[in-house]
Amino acid sequence: MSVVTDTPLVFRGLLAEELADFFARAPHRELVPELADELSALILSGGKRLRPAFAWCGWLAAGGPATGPAARATLRALVALELLQGCALVHDDVMDRSATRRGRPSAHEAFARRHERGAWAGQARRYGESSAILVGDLALAWADDALVTAGLPSAALGRAWEPWRAMRTEMIAGQHLELLGGARRAESTAEAVRVAELKTAAYTVERPLQLGAAIADGAPELVAALRAYGRDVGVAFQLRDDLLGVFGDCARTGKPAEDDLREGRRTVLMTTALELARANGNRVAERILRACLDGGATDLERVRTLLIDLGAVAAVEQRIDQLTDRGLRALDRLPLAPEPREQLRLLASRATRRGR
Repeated sequence: MSVVTDTPLVFRGLLAEELADFFARAPHRELVPELADELSALILSGGKRLRPAFAWCGWLAAGGPATGPAARATLRALVALELLQGCALVHDDVMDRSATRRGRPSAHEAFARRHERGAWAGQARRYGESSAILVGDLALAWADDALVTAGLPSAALGRAWEPWRAMRTEMIAGQHLELLGGARRAESTAEAVRVAELKTAAYTVERPLQLGAAIADGAPELVAALRAYGRDVGVAFQLRDDLLGVFGDCARTGKPAEDDLREGRRTVLMTTALELARANGNRVAERILRACLDGGATDLERVRTLLIDLGAVAAVEQRIDQLTDRGLRALDRLPLAPEPREQLRLLASRATRRGR
């Protein structure tokens, strides 16, 4: 079958085929049936598929063909990005104690309920979290398998390996920095932005673009401009996610809107609010926000109101617009073909728009 990208819907459909095919032939699946079933249910249940879409744009921008055997092998390689995302989601839900993901019980919740129904020995919660960690580990291992066995030429695989290695470690580094920030009660917006760069921007936009362009052997100046676009749009994507994590509709996001506040996540939104409260001498607001960051907030609606009244929401919205605009300007320096240019613009809008 040829690969065509006339619409994002067609791309998503073909990617879904490759994902289903991978799970059907996943190596040694028979050894881990319950873990594999949970992972495949999560990944095949949907999601934005942003990472493969950005990587595909990187492939096209670097001159990769839209159809034919090389295109199909590249599409198979992009399955690895969804598996890496699966690892991040499952482990993130354990760390954040999130009960749902994509409108269904998160992995640790699903395993804990199975434990309870079976009246098994030990603690259901511990069993659920331990099983979910293994699901994430499986996703990471299979992500490597998906990339290596996609059928890429050895030279293309060698070029792809550099951004792939960086992406995996950056994702873990971002998660660790977020944990450290919470433990050390960090209040710096610069630190929160750094977490967003590593935890989200790098492995959501910047590195997938670099991966696709590397497979196609893109020129260094092209890759540099794509990465500049990716860093800015990727951080804007995380800032939008921060807003949705507080004000979003759980029917659309698949997660309770209060999770970020209840868990005291030190997002750019929260650190910006603290900085504004300090600048205005609003000690009451500072006290309420710090209580929330320490997991002690009892009136989450009051916290939401403070975030608006202090101007933090407006400031983050402005930052999203500035980052998105700067990222799009990086594309203007490139002699891109019409299709990848338009797709990158559409993806930037999709990743950062309000009500996403």
